[in-house]
Amino acid sequence: MTTENPTPSPQGHPARKKALTAVAAAVVLAGIGYGAYWALVLNHFESTDNAYVQGNVVQLTPQAAGTVVAINANDTDHVKAGQWLVRLDPADARVALEQAEAQLAQTVREVRTLYANNRTQGAQIALREADLARALSEQARLQDDVNRRQPLVATGAVGREEFNHATAQLTAAKSSVDAARSAVQAARDQLASNQSLTDGIAFDQHPSVQRAAARVREAYLALKRVELLAPVDGYVARRNVQLGQRVQAGAPLLSVIALDQVWVEANFKESQLQKLRLGQPVELFADVYGKKVVYHGQIDGLGAGTGAAFALLPAQNATGNWIKVVQRVPVRIKLDAAELKEHPLRLGLSMDAKVDVSHTEGRMLAEDTSRAQPVQTTVFDQDGDEADARVRKIIATHGGARPANGA
Repeated sequence: MTTENPTPSPQGHPARKKALTAVAAAVVLAGIGYGAYWALVLNHFESTDNAYVQGNVVQLTPQAAGTVVAINANDTDHVKAGQWLVRLDPADARVALEQAEAQLAQTVREVRTLYANNRTQGAQIALREADLARALSEQARLQDDVNRRQPLVATGAVGREEFNHATAQLTAAKSSVDAARSAVQAARDQLASNQSLTDGIAFDQHPSVQRAAARVREAYLALKRVELLAPVDGYVARRNVQLGQRVQAGAPLLSVIALDQVWVEANFKESQLQKLRLGQPVELFADVYGKKVVYHGQIDGLGAGTGAAFALLPAQNATGNWIKVVQRVPVRIKLDAAELKEHPLRLGLSMDAKVDVSHTEGRMLAEDTSRAQPVQTTVFDQDGDEADARVRKIIATHGGARPANGA
């Protein structure tokens, strides 16, 4: 019987073992390197590609109804603040202004009459007082005549008929004195009544003049507003007005967008908000320029609620089957003005935002508005000044020399 030798165990392959060891070591080193890179670099940034350019869309709306007779702007045109863009038919506003100016002129002359009546009433009082003094003098003379004749009636030196005639004249004189006193009092009351309309106020500050002047200002502003001016510098967009169109007050005719004042609204996940703070630096990339153009900005504000909270139809998570959806919060990012001028952006463009969150000493929410810059325009200030000048001219033309108050 033949005995076979057992098969020898395969020997290991040193090359293969070394290769596997090297791969494992490389994986471990890569993991360690990535962990270090995440801890030292990636952990200091929060990124999102859910970011878009936003800006102020200034709508041009008429303040009164009218018919469009001229248009001075098209879509994509650049306009300056104060430049007229749309003009309405001014006929009705011009007629209303002429009526208001005529009413102011008439009111000024009527108020002049009030002040002049003060002087007339003063002269009337002096005349009535002179009549009273004359009546008193006549009464005193007749009283002396009666006093002299009364003792002589008993002796027969003066007849009864003559005495009665003197007495009747004295009675009539007393009635004249009473009438003169009443006339003086009536003249004084008339002066007091007239002075109540003029005392304590200057001629051009009389309520009637001020009311008529306000109507002139209102009509003048209505006439000036038939020309719709650009409130700010910017580019025209969404022009939907045509010649001959009848427009109503408040109807949007076109929009003016200031592309030098845009910002970025980045929508970060709620899990990314823990380290976001006001003032943190941000790097941004626009799809329109690619990675070659880098914008530098900083966080200017964090939204007070998620986008879903302000949606037209907010989610009703308390009803039906519920599936958790990660919410996003809008974060406002201010851009560098010089970079924005060199590489302009448009509203709605997509952006990538990367925030450096290594510094977390800032606030999450703003505590005051002192850092905010007011948005305002001075385009319409001149209209009020021109209206005031027009009112002063009418008052000067029809007011003449201003009488002394109450004189």
